[in-house]
Amino acid sequence: MEHGTGVVSFETELGRCAVRWTDRGIRSVLLPGRTAESAPPIAADADLPPFVRDAVDGITRVMAGQPADLRGIPIDRDDLDEFQRSVYAATREIPAGSTWTYGDVARAVGLDRRDGARDVGAALARNPTPVIVPCHRVVGVNGKLTGFSAPGGLATKRLMLELEGAPGYGQQVLFG
Repeated sequence: MEHGTGVVSFETELGRCAVRWTDRGIRSVLLPGRTAESAPPIAADADLPPFVRDAVDGITRVMAGQPADLRGIPIDRDDLDEFQRSVYAATREIPAGSTWTYGDVARAVGLDRRDGARDVGAALARNPTPVIVPCHRVVGVNGKLTGFSAPGGLATKRLMLELEGAPGYGQQVLFG
């Protein structure tokens, strides 16, 4: 397989995912759904760049509820504007099992204006590399789940937060 660009799919606990890459890094992550299903499966003897192997292994671990630090996986940022780059970089710093609000991310990138959270939400809605850029860890005020455009929508976002053990997601509620 040529190392310049490629796409492979792989199985996770939540279903088949896929990654697309270039020499510069991961270009997109496809979560379970029709698009990921159409990508060729990873062959056991596939000659993949190490960062692609790291991405596949890390995404598989995250989807199984296991710790994985994906911050070192390079992302091909050529199609991203400067604002998206800053939002994605800030979002990559959210630790597993934690959440930030859209406003928290806005402040982290220097947006203190009223509609900064909305701008962050718009950038995350176009996130081409979910899980590597863990947009599922960004929630609305008071932990409200909003805006997850990946297949499965908010149910997938909640499940990913549950798998990571994020407070308030998946724990039994003593008093309802």
